[in-house]
Amino acid sequence: MLRLNRIAALIGLTVSLGFAPVAVAAPEVTPLVSTQWLADNLDRDDVLVVDIRSPFAKSGREDYLKAHIPGAVWSEYPGYWRTDRGDVVGVLPSVEKLEAALSELGVSDTKAVVIVPAGTTSSEFGAAARIYWTLKYLGHDAVAILDGGHAAWVAENRPVESGNVVPTGDMFIAEPRDAYLVQTSDVASKLNSSAVLVDGRPAAQFSGKEKHSKATRFGRIPDAVGLDQAVFYDEEKGRLKDRSEIASLVSPELADKSVEVVSYCNTGHWAATNWFVLHEVLGYENVSLYDESMVGWSQDESLPMASERTTLDDIKAFLSGLLG
Repeated sequence: MLRLNRIAALIGLTVSLGFAPVAVAAPEVTPLVSTQWLADNLDRDDVLVVDIRSPFAKSGREDYLKAHIPGAVWSEYPGYWRTDRGDVVGVLPSVEKLEAALSELGVSDTKAVVIVPAGTTSSEFGAAARIYWTLKYLGHDAVAILDGGHAAWVAENRPVESGNVVPTGDMFIAEPRDAYLVQTSDVASKLNSSAVLVDGRPAAQFSGKEKHSKATRFGRIPDAVGLDQAVFYDEEKGRLKDRSEIASLVSPELADKSVEVVSYCNTGHWAATNWFVLHEVLGYENVSLYDESMVGWSQDESLPMASERTTLDDIKAFLSGLLG
């Protein structure tokens, strides 16, 4: 009944915007599309270009208004793509909220969505990967990231336009894939199992020397494998490294592509890049994303942590042992 209500509401939104559903399949795309592919398909009505140059630049929208790929609509990140749940930041919003927001953006099952990051840093690429994962989780397969982002498009002297493009609303109905998302309780149940927990944070955070400001404890989930997502990104070229090089950087614990993998970081942002690399680029069969990640895990004192950080309690215990 709830799903029928959502469908009815979205149909109402679509009709109010002057559009009716059409039973046409979206064009097939690869996880990464080239600037040439986009140039060749830019005029298609079934290709929606979404510029997300907002995550780590204060002037993201201003940059978009000055110059963007012709026809591209702008979507703020994190914006409606992420929300807070209590003290846990950056988690996935409700399916209903995402359906409404994406319908207004113009997403539907008849369109391929091409996400355009700035093409600057690995963390900035993570924004595109998180949006990509969100759409995949919601059941939308026709989604891609522009390889090299806006920077690659401009570097090739391809056309741009200025001003705002108002999205043409459509109807998006989600078909969530539960296997793509895990909660804290799910991760806790996988401790001491064959699942591989992949930590996408920098080494200093993985070891427990540093932490996210919202995390309440230092360290990592016990037995997690450290795989800093930044190793997969070529900062000089502004894009992911070649597939063969990426494959050589994967941890030995991930030699078996059928192994169950849980990708996490602090808030599910960097983890999205590792999810994208493993699941979409390298073809691992069973990779989920833990969006509450270390911020959520650390706040539950009953859950174990592993760390190389020396605490005052460690020093007291050591001195107590020396004194008998």
